[in-house]
Amino acid sequence: MIDQAFAPAATAIAQGGIPGAVLGVVTASGERWTTHAGLAQRVPHPEPLTADHWFDLASVSKVIFTTTAILQLAEQGRVDLDRPITDAIPDLRQYDVANAAERKLTFRDCLAHRTFLPAVEPIYTYGDDPRRLRAFVLQREWKHGPPVYSDINFILLGIAIERITGAPLAAWPLGAGLGFGPPPGPAVATEFCHWRGRVLKGEVHDENCAALGGQAGHAGLFGTVAGVLDFAQGLLDGSGASPFMLSAIRAIQHEHRTCGWERKFPGWSGGQACSDDTIGHTGFTGTGLWVDLGRGIAWTLLTNRVHPTRHFDSGISALRPATGDAVIAAWGSLS
Repeated sequence: MIDQAFAPAATAIAQGGIPGAVLGVVTASGERWTTHAGLAQRVPHPEPLTADHWFDLASVSKVIFTTTAILQLAEQGRVDLDRPITDAIPDLRQYDVANAAERKLTFRDCLAHRTFLPAVEPIYTYGDDPRRLRAFVLQREWKHGPPVYSDINFILLGIAIERITGAPLAAWPLGAGLGFGPPPGPAVATEFCHWRGRVLKGEVHDENCAALGGQAGHAGLFGTVAGVLDFAQGLLDGSGASPFMLSAIRAIQHEHRTCGWERKFPGWSGGQACSDDTIGHTGFTGTGLWVDLGRGIAWTLLTNRVHPTRHFDSGISALRPATGDAVIAAWGSLS
């Protein structure tokens, strides 16, 4: 079954769209399958990909780490999702307390990307001191626009976690096979970064996250296929998610978004064969995780599609839904 589900990725590797890929599938009962092919690195010299390689999860960090942490803090009574994020960050826009719209944003607004904040900003171009850049994020008067998927939302949530816990994000307990970089094992290569002047391997790809010290609410997490599947299984069997958390990540908050996650919608990355009770999230580096809560099955497709450059069409936007549909076709008897 796993070979059938991996067929779209195998074709993408053979055609040169992506260097390599790992596919992992897990069920609520704990059965799991993994397979891999291709290269962990093309340049400066080829390196075969293994199932033990660590991937820069990019924005999948938003759901595995940040969303989970905020919801756990909410369940502990340390966060009220419908209260302003200034409960945790009282100095947000502290020079315009009376008028700053940022001060009215709630934790839930940020989780669901229903704010006016921009999608992204080249924060790393404003300096190289992580503490100063955090201050910049908090004091900047952000240009207002319609609600969009925004890294700034999750950078704020990451700062909130740091303030509430009094500890860096890397201190948060994570399962084996997950952690902020550098990873303890072999890592896949991502992009040749013109800002840093080298091929990145074992260091965070996202420039803003790197400038913020490698730990941020929107990116920075590394993981192996086993680590990602362990997290997904916890959602499926309830061992890693309480009823409160499951309700929050299922319930639509804005358009097709729940707290942190996307829920199945026409044309989304998880394909159309999964049940309507499916959530997922992708990462810019070529990663993704989808959890079909209705069928009791989850899958992760981990690729290094930005290696050695993001500036070409890797075909990832078609590969992801094709893989999701292939997974459901292969394991459809579980439904």
